[in-house]
Amino acid sequence: MKRILVTGAGGPATNSFVRSLRDAQKRYDVYKIIGVDAGKYNVFRSEADYTYLCPKATDEKYIPFINMIIEKEKIDFIHSQPEIELYELSKHRDELKCKHFMPKHEVVEALRDKAKSYAIWEAAGIKVPQSMPINDIDDLREAYERFGNHIWIRENVGAAGKGSLSRPPFNMAVGHLDTNESWGKAMAAEHLTDKTITWQSIWHDGQLVVAQGRKRLYWEFANRAQSGVTGLTGTGVTVNDPELDELAIKCIHAIDEEPHGIFSVDFTFDWDGVPNPTEINIGKFFTTHHFLTRTGCNMPDIFVKLAFGEWEGKCGILNPCDEEMYWIRGIDTLPKLVSQEDVDAVQVEYAHNMWEIS
Repeated sequence: MKRILVTGAGGPATNSFVRSLRDAQKRYDVYKIIGVDAGKYNVFRSEADYTYLCPKATDEKYIPFINMIIEKEKIDFIHSQPEIELYELSKHRDELKCKHFMPKHEVVEALRDKAKSYAIWEAAGIKVPQSMPINDIDDLREAYERFGNHIWIRENVGAAGKGSLSRPPFNMAVGHLDTNESWGKAMAAEHLTDKTITWQSIWHDGQLVVAQGRKRLYWEFANRAQSGVTGLTGTGVTVNDPELDELAIKCIHAIDEEPHGIFSVDFTFDWDGVPNPTEINIGKFFTTHHFLTRTGCNMPDIFVKLAFGEWEGKCGILNPCDEEMYWIRGIDTLPKLVSQEDVDAVQVEYAHNMWEIS
């Protein structure tokens, strides 16, 4: 039996990972899952077999604590979904006392910083949003002169649209950057559309193993954030787009000629309908990846098998999931998987009922 350690164990992304391994266990009993989480309440949301409260990733005791748990629980393999924890584990990978499956650390470094990745993609001839750093108020004034009110502001490092503002008035942007102490840590860019798509993939020693596209229809609780971006996908739908596959692979190869590990490319479409890469979630699956497991592709199971040299499937698998399947999410409710036919049927019934009262 493989003993797996997961970090951020009370969070939805790690629970997606655990649920996927549980689904694999329905076929064979191979995984014992131990969790750690830095939140004293989050540990109670964990779906691991047992979860420990741990220090924050920025704490100097974090790595020693992780190694203590590895030894105590005889852990064989560790995986992290939270970006900051992945970064710390990557930085100290040679100290970890169990197996791991992560991209090269210099790749993790490059992809944590949106400004660095934009520069790499632009140099490779890939269309990216026009952007510039914001180091001081003069830079901000220049950004408004360049982009006008059609401006997007966000922090360079961080997930879930951290520190993002959509078309803010100039004084609001100043106040936001002051309050969050984001001068020198943020960037301004041209504002794209709200149409987004993600391409999740696993690579092993430079070879693509499997990838799947997923379109986001909207952000849950979008009206609660000034930018409309909450990091919480409301409904996602599986897609199969050969042109997107080609572009995503190009984006990854521009960063790393021999990719190894998980590369999840986020795209936002510009006003000409062209998908622009906005970031690669490096070394981790997107939050709702249990969706892909339920629609035919258990990437966490494949990922762990690859880590142990036990993957016997073929490589280069593109978009294996059923097409036009919807993953509908909300707070305090389990996700619901439905087909396009289900969605159409609800709308037909609605139209009929409205006709009856007209």
